[in-house]
Amino acid sequence: MKQSLFVIAIMILCGLLAVMPQTASAAPLSDSTVFVEAENFDNVGGWVIDTQMIHVKNPGQAGSPVLLAHGMGIPVANASTTVTLPKPGEYKVFARTRNWASPWLPKDRELSREELIKDWTPGKFRIIVDSKPLENTMGIDGDGWDWHQAGTVTTTEENQKVKVELEDLTGFDGRVDALVFTQEDSCPVPSDPKALEPIRHKALDLPDVVPDAPEEYELIVVGGGVPGCSAAISAARLGVKVALIQDRPVLGGNASTEVRVHICGKINLPPYTHLGDLVKEMGAPAVGNGQYNEKLYKDQILYDLVKAEENITLYTCIHVYKAEMDSTGKKIVACYGQDIRTGAQTRFVGKWFVDCTGDAMLGYEAGADYHIGREAKSEYGEAAAPEKEDMMTMGASVMWTTIEDANPTTFPTLAWAHQFTAESAIPSVHGDWQWETGIGYDQVYDIERIRDNGLRAAFGHWSYMKNQIKEGKWYDKCVNRKLGWVSWIAGKRESRRLLGDVVLKQQDIQGKKEWQDACVTASWSIDLHLPEARNHKFFPGDEFYSYAYHNKKSDYAIPYRTLYSRNIDNLFMAGRNISVTHVGLGTVRVMRTGGMMGEVVGMAASLCKKYDTNPRGVYNFHLDELKKLMEKGIGK
Repeated sequence: MKQSLFVIAIMILCGLLAVMPQTASAAPLSDSTVFVEAENFDNVGGWVIDTQMIHVKNPGQAGSPVLLAHGMGIPVANASTTVTLPKPGEYKVFARTRNWASPWLPKDRELSREELIKDWTPGKFRIIVDSKPLENTMGIDGDGWDWHQAGTVTTTEENQKVKVELEDLTGFDGRVDALVFTQEDSCPVPSDPKALEPIRHKALDLPDVVPDAPEEYELIVVGGGVPGCSAAISAARLGVKVALIQDRPVLGGNASTEVRVHICGKINLPPYTHLGDLVKEMGAPAVGNGQYNEKLYKDQILYDLVKAEENITLYTCIHVYKAEMDSTGKKIVACYGQDIRTGAQTRFVGKWFVDCTGDAMLGYEAGADYHIGREAKSEYGEAAAPEKEDMMTMGASVMWTTIEDANPTTFPTLAWAHQFTAESAIPSVHGDWQWETGIGYDQVYDIERIRDNGLRAAFGHWSYMKNQIKEGKWYDKCVNRKLGWVSWIAGKRESRRLLGDVVLKQQDIQGKKEWQDACVTASWSIDLHLPEARNHKFFPGDEFYSYAYHNKKSDYAIPYRTLYSRNIDNLFMAGRNISVTHVGLGTVRVMRTGGMMGEVVGMAASLCKKYDTNPRGVYNFHLDELKKLMEKGIGK
């Protein structure tokens, strides 16, 4: 699939497609061992940098950006780099990787080694050194992330440079975190993500003291989706010096070309009819989810809007991994970010912070109070809440679409994918928002499994459509179509929610409770998702298709006090991580509504600067002035 010139340009700026003729950042751990980060390859080729598991540090998890070969069944172009091996002699080569289909291996029978390799290893790849493939195929073994030996390489001189390539063999999402070249008998590098951190630090030659960003900022916004962009632009237009930090090469989050959810919700509603003027500038109509034409999604407009503001410094491809607190533990002093490709770390100093990450990553690292899952009915008295609290959240969509091809096309049968029958299939040539996976799993810590189950559904279903339907209207629709786009970044709906001075609940929304600090008007119904019954019947525990339970409501203005943390004094939030219950989230989570939250947060940040106060201080002492700003709006 061709990428837009804009996306390619941004990826080049981030270094994701860098092809500079330089040796990869690899430093020997000893005089006979070299560690190489995969994402630090000189040229990633057709592989993509997957950051969804970077913050998951449990054993067996990635805990780092990884290279992913997402070719939709067609092998992607090789990734390549140059590695310097310090001593002559034989090196064993190891890759930290896994067989990503391992959670779904048959439990009712023992697979032979031949069956495993042939039918249950979707992500196979090889390592090539100086044009010679190493002996062992990778991506075959490993329930979790671990080191596996690829083969051996012999050098004849000191500091010999070798060309290393990753060759994708399937196009079905092979993945690799890092490589090790060693003359020791076994891999001397641990696999545990936490134990690996100092080794990564040394291999990337990072300084012991993280350097500060070139300047200090008044407001630091973490997360470059629609809410984050809105917060940054709103504050900047009101004279606040802003840093906007995004961990991907493009802006827009779920609305970007990487995920392709169109933005929903009404804007310009009472009581503040100019809230939404800035969201309107973003120019993203409801064009349909998961469309092949990426020009329908407005990465370019968002980027141009942000770059046009002289008070904003934009940092893309930076994952924020840590918060530095003051002596009280109640105020963020700085946040720390790491370049997703080079590993370079930066300390960002600010006075006020906004968490627009969706997963509440900054708030979580700062120790902000939060909740994840469904509250018990007894906690808030919500009619739609369960009797007992649980970890149930709404899921993440892995959408897909097909395109016409002039000739009849084929697609392989896939034992590792979901297996469909005429009864369980959902005849279609497009997977929309309902292709939702991971309901009931932890959307932060289980995200690799959640995304992978979505890929199994998309690929397995298309395999069924191409191979099992032999006649009729669906055969006619599919025979000259092929996969055009499959999302490899899961479009999340819900995970952590940060708690503010008000926790918005079902009765507030449906009873239209009046708040003196009412601000953004939510127009969506209370829209909660559960696994679709038929899908649950055929795929229990691995559901990937949902239905939406709509609890009717009329337009309702939420209170400002849901937009800042109750225990971190200088932390705002905007988007799906604001202070609401699970039920309340059903109406505030759509992106136009989140964008208006960002507008209000930017306005409140300008008052924090004007009066040297905090978000709660705006409510206590400057609410009338905030109302005037909301009446005026921030649009051009």
